[in-house]
Amino acid sequence: MYLYLLAVVVLFYLYRWIRELPRVSDKGSKYVYITGCDSGFGNLLARHLDKEGFRVIAACFTEKGEEDLKKSCSNNLITTHLDVVSQDSISKVATMIKDRVGERGLWAVVNNAGVSVPSAPCDWLTLDDYKSMLDVNLNGVIGVTLSVLPLIKKARGRVVNIASVFGRIAPTGGPYCVSKYGVEGFNDTLRICMSPFGVKVLCIEPGFFKTNVTDSGILSKNLKMLWEKMPQEVRDDYGSDYLQKAISILTEKVAKISDGDLMKVVSCMEHAVAAVRPRFRYSAGWDAKFFWLPLSYMPSRVSDFILQMEAIPIAKQIK
Repeated sequence: MYLYLLAVVVLFYLYRWIRELPRVSDKGSKYVYITGCDSGFGNLLARHLDKEGFRVIAACFTEKGEEDLKKSCSNNLITTHLDVVSQDSISKVATMIKDRVGERGLWAVVNNAGVSVPSAPCDWLTLDDYKSMLDVNLNGVIGVTLSVLPLIKKARGRVVNIASVFGRIAPTGGPYCVSKYGVEGFNDTLRICMSPFGVKVLCIEPGFFKTNVTDSGILSKNLKMLWEKMPQEVRDDYGSDYLQKAISILTEKVAKISDGDLMKVVSCMEHAVAAVRPRFRYSAGWDAKFFWLPLSYMPSRVSDFILQMEAIPIAKQIK
């Protein structure tokens, strides 16, 4: 019986692997618009797709990001400035893309731009803290997508959204998980709405990887800043040593569990863009596959208990 089940599982994965091998043809005529290309996943994906022959439009927030990509890629790659918080910036890039792609339309948009600060326990934050991140991580995704959706429909192309395992389970406070749950919701609704038009909407859910999102220096600086500006009453609730313990976790544990092989995510992104039959969802990273996603399917009481086992004790903890 067990051997039969094992054989079924092996045959299923073999069938899926063979089915997902074919790639789209005529890459040289297919334009791919990628946001957040200054560093990390977006930067690597832009270089990778450029080498594969796609016509890449790489949107960067900084001039340095644009210059670095131009130096390392072919003349086919186009760079542009993009601030996903600015509707004017989004519209300008969309107009430029429309002029470039013409009647063939836009093959794919990859919504990769995102930030991870401010992040902290919920009662450390203000509504403005939530808004600042949601404007980038969620509203930016929606705004960029809607700005080029008519071009995607024309090409019967695809939308690739970079969410997170933290869009499936929320182990930390603050707006990051809220924003990624929102991306998951937008992704699912868009997938249903665009299916009749032949547009594929796909979601990447990475675990912990060594990017600016998990950079301990950035996260620690953010925690110190929030700690210093919040009311003394809230600091007393957590205790004077809470901040240092939180920073120690960021610098030691987060750094250790973050995977340095960014190509695990970029390979999923490339498959979503280039495969004839892409998956609806991609889980990137061993921690995503074997810890975070299984944990997200557990009853809330069980997942909360597991997460709270690693939580830092607070000064005014209720026993």
